[in-house]
Amino acid sequence: MKHAMGFTLWLAVLSICSCKSDRDKKGTNTKDAPPVIQVTVPTFNADSSFAFIERQLSFGPRVPGTPEHVACGDWLEEKLRGYSNSVIIQRAKQKLFTGETIEIRNIIAQFNPEIKRRVLLCAHWDTRMFADRARENQDQPIPGANDGGSGVGVLLEIARQFAAQPLKEIGVDIILFDAEDQGFPENMPGFKAPRDPSVTWCLGSQHWARNRHRMDYAYLYGILLDMVGASGATFPREGYSMYYAPHVVEAVWKEARSLGYGRFFINVKTNEILDDHYFINTLANIPTIDIIHADPDTRKFHYSWHTHEDNISVISRATLEAVGQTVLSVIYKEAAEASVVL
Repeated sequence: MKHAMGFTLWLAVLSICSCKSDRDKKGTNTKDAPPVIQVTVPTFNADSSFAFIERQLSFGPRVPGTPEHVACGDWLEEKLRGYSNSVIIQRAKQKLFTGETIEIRNIIAQFNPEIKRRVLLCAHWDTRMFADRARENQDQPIPGANDGGSGVGVLLEIARQFAAQPLKEIGVDIILFDAEDQGFPENMPGFKAPRDPSVTWCLGSQHWARNRHRMDYAYLYGILLDMVGASGATFPREGYSMYYAPHVVEAVWKEARSLGYGRFFINVKTNEILDDHYFINTLANIPTIDIIHADPDTRKFHYSWHTHEDNISVISRATLEAVGQTVLSVIYKEAAEASVVL
C-alpha cells in the first residue's frame, strides 16, 4: 500500500466591503483582505481501490438472486459500516424482463447524516447475468471487474478517506445501487423485447429515485461512477450529464485538468448513455453526472464490456487514481466553500 499523504489546495474567498472609498484613499486595508482557507485533500490510494475490486471478484459474478450476490452484498455492507456509523439497507422486490421477481439491495452509507446540504456519490454493484457481447458462452455471467467492480472500488476507498479525514459543513451519501445491469439482452436470440426495454435497466436506482431514504435532504448534485477502472480509459462529457447538469460536468472536468488528469477527462461530448444517473435526474430531480468510459472516436465502451474479458487484468491503478483523486478533490473543496458560506 502507498502511504496516504495529503496535498493542499488554497481557496481565496472573495469578501465585500462597504469602505471602498476609504481603501482608495488609504491604500490596501489588511483587515479587508480575503481570508485564505487551507484545504487538505486526502490522497486517493489506488492500491487500496484495486484490492477492493479484487475482493469483489473473489465472490464470483454478483448476479441478483445468487449466493455470490448475497455474500458480496454482506461484505460491502460490513465494509461501509466500518467507515460510517449510518448505513441504510434499502431492500425491494423487482421484476426482471424475464418475469422473474428478485430481491434487490441498495446499500447507502451516510456521512454527516444530520446535515441536509449534501452530495450524492453512486455506482452499481451487481454484475450482468449474460455475456451478451461475447462470442462464446453468452448465457454465462461476466466477472464485472470494470463494469460494476471499479466504481464500487473507487467509492469504498473514498469512504475510507472520509472516515480518516471527516468532512465538515456538508453531508455525503454513497449509494451502491443494485440491479443496474440486468436489462434486456442484446445479440442473443430467444428473447422477446418488452415494450420499453430501457426500463429493464437500472432497477435499483429507479427504486431509490421513487423511494428516497430521506426526502428532506437537499442534494447539491450527484456523481455516478461506471466503468472507471480500465487501462487507457477516457471519460467524455456524456450527453445526459451535459443536458441535466452541465455546471457539474464543467466543475469536475476542470478539477481533473488542474490535477493533471486531462488525458482521462477529455473535452469531447458523447451521446446520451442510459445509466443510473438518467433516473436520478428524471425521477428524483437531482442534477447528476456520469463519469463513464467511452471511446471518443467510436463512441463505444471498453472492449471487455459485457464479455468474459471484464476481469482484473483490464484494471489500471492510474485510471482509478485519476477518478478517485478528482472526486475527492471536488468534495473536499465543496466542503471548504460551504464552511465559508455558513
